[in-house]
Amino acid sequence: MGKEKEIIENLKQIDDIKNVYGTFGAYDILVKIESDDVKKIRGIITQKIRKIEKIRSTLTLTVIEDQ
Repeated sequence: MGKEKEIIENLKQIDDIKNVYGTFGAYDILVKIESDDVKKIRGIITQKIRKIEKIRSTLTLTVIEDQ
């Protein structure tokens, strides 16, 4: 809490992150990542996002394009 702006600025520097939003509610930040490669997305989450100082946890939701 209180570090959202700093974290958002760090997230905006990561390639393949398309949008970053501050939110109200259970989660403080929403990030949209786009890639055709699921392994690349997994790497961005585990090797880049989760390594940012002050990030306590992440929740990943994958969009189903055909629905």
